[in-house]
Amino acid sequence: MTYSLFVERSVGTQSLALADDAGRVVRETVLDGADCRSGDWAARAVDFAAGAELSGIVCGTGPGSFAGVRAALEASGVEIREHQTVADLFLLSANALTEDGVIVNIDGTGNRVAASIYGPKRVLYVVGRNKLVAGGVMEAIRRAKKTASPPNCRRLGKKTPCAELGVCADCDSPDRICKVTAIFERPPTHTPTKVILVDEDLGY
Repeated sequence: MTYSLFVERSVGTQSLALADDAGRVVRETVLDGADCRSGDWAARAVDFAAGAELSGIVCGTGPGSFAGVRAALEASGVEIREHQTVADLFLLSANALTEDGVIVNIDGTGNRVAASIYGPKRVLYVVGRNKLVAGGVMEAIRRAKKTASPPNCRRLGKKTPCAELGVCADCDSPDRICKVTAIFERPPTHTPTKVILVDEDLGY
């Protein structure tokens, strides 16, 4: 049996829960004293989920919360990528969303865009108002590279010019995180997809 790890770290009280395939919570805890800015909570999350085969992560909203949770847990030894394409629900956001509904996502590895195209039973995008762009697909790509990538590289500790300078240099760094671009004009065939727009700034 696989489980989903639920993480809430966007509010003062951080908490964890583990739910089975039927949605039943089988384990939960409050991370008293955990610092969301350090790896302390991630190490405790790894201990909390020990022995459980994870099919995905669900987390509370907040700037960079989903990407940050995923990256920190993977760095601490919880492998998520191999389960993404077989998840019941794959939750992600968009780097940019055009006014006419086109989603643009840019990855370094490609696992996120791969899972959003084919594999999971359902795909759900949670997109903050700051991801909306006027001007079409090219403006959406520009936003992903110039607005989202530099702070994400800094957050992930990547050795790229944009992490150091704060602006895209269209680099060839091995750490570059904008290598694979996916443009979604309609939901992929056989992949039920929904988009939730949130009237708040969420992530980068």
